Amino acid sequence: RASPCPSLSAMGSHNGCPYIFWRASLPDRNDRVKENVPGAYYVDSTCIDCDVCRDTAPENFRRSDANSYSFVYKQPTPEEIAACEEAVLCCPVEAIGNDGEQD
Repeated sequence: RASPCPSLSAMGSHNGCPYIFWRASLPDRNDRVKENVPGAYYVDSTCIDCDVCRDTAPENFRRSDANSYSFVYKQPTPEEIAACEEAVLCCPVEAIGNDGEQD
């Protein structure tokens, strides 16, 4: 199904990201990348390192240079939740999850 990302341009990209935004799976809480901080938001191992989450919520997502994927660097404050939810919606491979749990 097509991504409902509000930041997508008419060309189907996010700020120049070359990936086509089709969503095929759900994030897997049991497949979280090791760098995620504990909390509700996480990135799983299906991340394709496209920059969408880091562009959308830069205070919360960082890149693992060693592993070429993103991870949750900091759980969002109430003011940052909207940006993180946009990142969830915009992720082209649904690698970002929010299970609502606060580990």
